Amino acid sequence: MLTIKKLTKAHAGRTLFQEAEMSINWGERCALVGPNGAGKSTLFRMILGEDAPDEGSIMLDEYAVVGYLPQEAGDPKEESVLEIAMGITPEMEEAIHVMKMAEKEGKTDSPAYGEAVDTFNALNGYQLEPKAKKILKGLAFRDEDFHRPAREMSGGWVMRAHLARLLVAEPDLLMLDEPTNHLDLLSLLWLQRYLKNYPGAILMISHDRDFMDELVETVFDIEDEKLVSYTGNYSSFLDQREVRYEQQVAAYRNQQKEIAHIQEFIDRFRSINSKAGQVQSRVKQLEKMNLIPKPKQGRKVFKFNFPQPQRSTQKVIELEKVSQAYGKRKVYENLDLLVERGDRIVLVGPNGAGKSTLLKILAGIIPIDGGKRTLGLTTRIGYFSQMRSENLTPNFTVLEEIMKAGPELREEEARAVLGSFLFRRTDVEKRVEVLSGGEKSRLSLVKFLVDPPNLLLMDEPTTHLDLLSVEALSQALKHYEGTLVFISHDVHFIRSLAEKTLHVAHGAVTPYAGGYDYYLEKSGILDDEKGGMDS
Repeated sequence: MLTIKKLTKAHAGRTLFQEAEMSINWGERCALVGPNGAGKSTLFRMILGEDAPDEGSIMLDEYAVVGYLPQEAGDPKEESVLEIAMGITPEMEEAIHVMKMAEKEGKTDSPAYGEAVDTFNALNGYQLEPKAKKILKGLAFRDEDFHRPAREMSGGWVMRAHLARLLVAEPDLLMLDEPTNHLDLLSLLWLQRYLKNYPGAILMISHDRDFMDELVETVFDIEDEKLVSYTGNYSSFLDQREVRYEQQVAAYRNQQKEIAHIQEFIDRFRSINSKAGQVQSRVKQLEKMNLIPKPKQGRKVFKFNFPQPQRSTQKVIELEKVSQAYGKRKVYENLDLLVERGDRIVLVGPNGAGKSTLLKILAGIIPIDGGKRTLGLTTRIGYFSQMRSENLTPNFTVLEEIMKAGPELREEEARAVLGSFLFRRTDVEKRVEVLSGGEKSRLSLVKFLVDPPNLLLMDEPTTHLDLLSVEALSQALKHYEGTLVFISHDVHFIRSLAEKTLHVAHGAVTPYAGGYDYYLEKSGILDDEKGGMDS
């Protein structure tokens, strides 16, 4: 279906691809991986025809239809959520308008109405609508959302509507750039199930390891300006890549030994006339040798012994009969919750159920309408939200900010931990005031790790992180001796850390005395095909 040959591409003075090759077959499920800045988005743009290679070719089957989901959608116009999901064309939009007006005015016997119905039928309008509604429900839209103007909804919900549009259209090649970014766990599970039965080919960029493991059968890794293909899912790719690196190191060392042996012969007998022929033969042998470049060790998870917080009392924080409302909408009523020392709790549930609100109540960010919130005597709270950057000093450099937060850190340690969270050598000298929102979020995260409180409240901490940074955060939090309550839609991250699960929905908090897999088993979500659709 898709064939890339001898692709060469430079961007901003840097070569991203050099004679790279790749092929995707009909129905194949693939992931494109590589460090930030390696060229994943550039390759997507070239496949879509939005950018051109410097050399080489990208060939799509002439009958293949390509669909693309970017990380962010543009601002919606006047169309409704359902109209976006149905992929309403101007022609169909006009037919629908004529039909609605005729029905409203009682003129369904007019020629214009008949023509509009014929057009609507020709464009499979009656099949599109039920399919679009089913997919929208799977992505957690409610019936009353279908006819809402999309511009009234948040960017995350607009992205879901565009994802629904692609799934309704069923392109032959579905290109997805971080498709799970705007999904809650139930919607993610639904999408995962749906894509397992998707009839077309899939090429995805994702930082969600479990999502790739469930779906992917081929991984293309951008390595040394090439596209290296691995058969299997993401975890299998990691194992194979390590074996490949060890083989490359062994081959490089063997060749270096051979070169040294040949060079030793040349140096020893260079001045001996009777050996001139043999020396010249060795010189030519070296000249003809296809040199193996020294293998580069891929970026690995950085391990660092973070300082441990002051030990808390057994009761870290307690909520008793807490009520909370936004206007007339009651979020919680008579909520009781006890968090004890050493708890590792994940909050799960549909978007809008009140997970972030509960985290803010625990953090004391928002005042409660009723009830009681009690902190343990030695509880020290750290609250990390995706938007939290006000605790940063604008005129400090990134390095200064971290050195101030962790005064016992050596500079090389500070640089290493910053590098683990995507701050490169020159980035650490940037002033905080010029950082992007994502960079500020990551910097706030590092500050928590170098000076951790004994109650850590985290709302989607893996946002803006690549796969290795997520693993670094996970490893750091595994060794954290305080109490952790967090929200995440990264299943691998949840599985690594959660020991208790709180399901938040319809103003109720249901506890499960186990991690994510225990929650899935006991809640019956995996057994219920509607589990991700009715939430």
